[in-house]
Amino acid sequence: MTIVHGGVMRVAYRRYLSAAVALLAALAMLVVGSAQAQQPSQTPEQLIRTSIDELMGEIEGRRDYFANNVDELEALVDDNLDDIADFRYIGASVMGRYFQNATPEQRSRFVNTFRQTLIDTYTRGLVTFDYRELRVLDSQRESRHDDQASVAMEVVATNGQVYPVSYSLRLSDGEWKVVNVIVNGINLGLTFRNQFDQAMRDHGRDYDAVIDGWAPEVGVEELEEGGSA
Repeated sequence: MTIVHGGVMRVAYRRYLSAAVALLAALAMLVVGSAQAQQPSQTPEQLIRTSIDELMGEIEGRRDYFANNVDELEALVDDNLDDIADFRYIGASVMGRYFQNATPEQRSRFVNTFRQTLIDTYTRGLVTFDYRELRVLDSQRESRHDDQASVAMEVVATNGQVYPVSYSLRLSDGEWKVVNVIVNGINLGLTFRNQFDQAMRDHGRDYDAVIDGWAPEVGVEELEEGGSA
C-alpha cells in the first residue's frame, strides 16, 4: 500500500481495512465451499486444509483478470455462497428478537438483501486486499456438539500483518454450512445483529425502512483494536 500523508493516508487506510474485513470473511466461506464440493465426508478442518492450495491458486492467478471483470467474480462468489452459507439461519440470527414479528415476506426480503450485500462486499475485498498466505491452525478447539464446528485459521497480509479468522459451521441435511465468521476477534454476526437492532430503533421499528436501507459495516477502530470472540 502506498504511504501518503494526512487525510489522504487515513482514507487509504480505512479503505484498506474495510477490504481486509471483506476478504477475510470471503476467504473463510469460499474455502469451505471449495472443499465441500470435493470432500463432503471429511471433517470441517480437513475440508479447509485440503482446499486452501487450490483456492489460492484459483484466485491469486486470476486477480488481475477479475479486477477488470468484477461481474464474473461476483458470479463466482454468488455460486459459492449458495452452496455453503445458511442464509435463512443467518438472516434470522441478524434480525434477532425482531424476527418473530416480521412477516414471511419481510423475512425473505431481508435474507435476500443481506445476501446481496455480502456478495458485493466480498467481491470488492477479493480484488482489493493483498494477502500472502492462508493457514489453518494446528490446534483446533474441540466442538461440544456433533452438529456444530469451529475452525480457526490465519490470513497473512503482504505487509506481514496476521489476521486471525474463526468461522462457525452447523451440520444441515448432512452438509456443513457457514453460519458466522469472527475476524480479528470481531464477531460479524453479533456486529450485524447490533446494527439491525440500532436501525430498528432509529426507524421506529419500521421493518421495510430498515431492510431497504440495510448497509452493514465494521468500524475501522473496531477492526484495529480487535474484539472479543
